[in-house]
Amino acid sequence: MSEKNVEKKSGGKKIAFIIIGIIALLAIIVTAYFTAVPDANPVKKAAKPAESAAAESDLAYIKDKGNLVIGITIFEPMDYYDENNELTGFEVEFGKAVCEKLGVEPKFQEISWDAKETELSAKNIDCIWNGLTITEDRQAAMSISDAYMNNKQVIICKKENAEAFAKAGALDGKTVVAEKESYGEEIAQSEEYADFFGKANYVAVQDMKTALMEVKAGTADAAVIDYVTGIGSLGEGSDYADLAIVEKSFADEQYGIAFRKGSDVTAEVNKAIAELKADGTLKKIADKYNLGEQLA
Repeated sequence: MSEKNVEKKSGGKKIAFIIIGIIALLAIIVTAYFTAVPDANPVKKAAKPAESAAAESDLAYIKDKGNLVIGITIFEPMDYYDENNELTGFEVEFGKAVCEKLGVEPKFQEISWDAKETELSAKNIDCIWNGLTITEDRQAAMSISDAYMNNKQVIICKKENAEAFAKAGALDGKTVVAEKESYGEEIAQSEEYADFFGKANYVAVQDMKTALMEVKAGTADAAVIDYVTGIGSLGEGSDYADLAIVEKSFADEQYGIAFRKGSDVTAEVNKAIAELKADGTLKKIADKYNLGEQLA
């Protein structure tokens, strides 16, 4: 055999060994990859839907951490600090009673009302329980409980202006305030009520308490707020004894508690509310804050 043929055979064997070696190395790499990365293994992936379903249970999430973080703002008679600087109010006592039924601790957290839905979706809070008006837009964005209280929007002003401000056009050129992102703000800017507010100078404020303070201080002529806040905050002996509710109301509405969209907590809370209504507990709490007649 010639030297050329020997060299060709030898070279062919070397190439074959190299190819076999490369294939073996690739097999080792692929095996190691699927062993080290579980999600890359198609067999293990099949178990993920069950794990995902469990992780998406809001009720399981809340029960596991042992508390319900309740987003609130400060306004009487719903959520406020008493003379001992203790958080109290109708919503506070109501929230505690519902949490007892759920077997978790309530954790009240002050929020900015205009960021409420962001706080909820980010899980900084578990619900918005703060005189939330039930609207179609909110029902589309969140899961909302059964209505528990009736409400309406009213004008608050100095007592001497109450009679005049009940007439359309009386607020023309006047400064009107309402809580930012509230239903009161919607009313003050609505075309439906333009005869009352269309020519007024509207200013958004942080919350309903600030709205009342602006009217009391004279920096605003009127505020559009919740009726339940009005009856809980005004009157003899209060900080706003010189203010009055105008005898003209707007937009009958109802309050509900908002949870994350699709949350399974809503149904459990509805059960708790029904039980508290049936045994008289909710009425007892509402009467304490002069809200018994407002219950839904």
